[in-house]
Amino acid sequence: MGESFLDPASQAAPKQPKTYHPLSIHVLVLLVPFSVLGVLARLGLTALATYSGQSIFPLAYSQAIGCLIMGFCLALKEPISRYYSPAYTALTTGFCGSLTTFSGWQLDIFKSWINANNAPRSALHDVMDGVCKSIFTISLSLASLFYGMSLANQLSPYFRTAPPPGNLLRAAVIVLAVGTYAATIPAYLLLPRDYRHQATAALLFSFPGTLTRYLFSTNLNAAVPTFPLGTYAANSFGTALLGVFHVLQSTGNRPLSAASCTILQALADGYCGCLTTVSTFAAELATLKTATHKYRYGLATWATGQVILVCIFGALLWGGNIEKDQTCSFV
Repeated sequence: MGESFLDPASQAAPKQPKTYHPLSIHVLVLLVPFSVLGVLARLGLTALATYSGQSIFPLAYSQAIGCLIMGFCLALKEPISRYYSPAYTALTTGFCGSLTTFSGWQLDIFKSWINANNAPRSALHDVMDGVCKSIFTISLSLASLFYGMSLANQLSPYFRTAPPPGNLLRAAVIVLAVGTYAATIPAYLLLPRDYRHQATAALLFSFPGTLTRYLFSTNLNAAVPTFPLGTYAANSFGTALLGVFHVLQSTGNRPLSAASCTILQALADGYCGCLTTVSTFAAELATLKTATHKYRYGLATWATGQVILVCIFGALLWGGNIEKDQTCSFV
C-alpha cells in the first residue's frame, strides 16, 4: 500500500547527446572559423609583445593563453561535449591548436643557439638563451594548462548544459563557418598590401594547417598508447616545413620578390603555425600516465625539432649559403 508505480516512459534513461564521426562535416567545418581566430589571436599577441627592450620573448604570451584555454576546456569536456561535441574539438584542436605553435617555438630556440640577432654576447649566453626558452615555455605551458583546469573546476558548479542545438542552428553554424573562410579571400585582396605579410595571407593557410594536424592525430594518436604519434608527426613535419620556408626567406644572394616573401611568411605563420601545436603537446604531457612516458615523449619531440632545424637550416647557414635571419623584403 502506498507504493507508487511510475509510467515506464518516465523512468527512461536521459537522452544521450548526439555523437559525431571525427571526420563528420559538423566537426570539420567548425575547425575553420576557430583556426582563423586562433591565427589572428597569435599574430596579434605576437605583434603586441614585440617591442624594443622586451623582457619576455613574444611567443610566450600566445603559448600561455592557448594552454590556459586548453586546460579550461579539458576540465569541462563532458558538459561541452554533451551540448555539442564538435564545439569541444573546435575550441581545443581549432582555436588552442592554432593559437599556440610548436614550430615557431622550435625556430625561436634555434635562433638563440646561433645568435640570429647578432647580440653582443658569448657562446655560453647563446646556450643559456636557448635553454631558457625551452624550459620557460614548457613550464609556462604546463602551469597555464593546470591553472585553466583548476579555474574550470572552480566554475563548473555554475555551468548548466543547454539543450543541444537543433538542425536549423547546426546548419546555420556550417554556413557561418564556410562564410568565415570565404571572407579571408577578400580580406587578402582588398585590405592594404602591408596587411598581407602581417596577417591576411596567413589566414588563407590556417584551416589547411589545422586540418592536416587533425588528420594526423585522428589516424595516428591511437597507434601507440604511450606516445601520441599523430601530434609528434604533425609537430615534426611542421617544424621541417618551417625550416625550409625560413631558408627560402634567408637567401641573400638570390633575393625573392615581395609577393614570394609574403606567401612564404603566410605559409610559416598560417600553415606551419596551425599544423604544429604546444597546447595539445602540453595536454598530452600532462595526461600520459607515467613519468617515463612523459619524459620520453617530451624530450623526443623537442629533440626531433632541433635536429630537423640543424639539418635543414644549420647546414646551409654554416656552409655560408644563407643568412642568419630572413632577408626577404615585403616592400
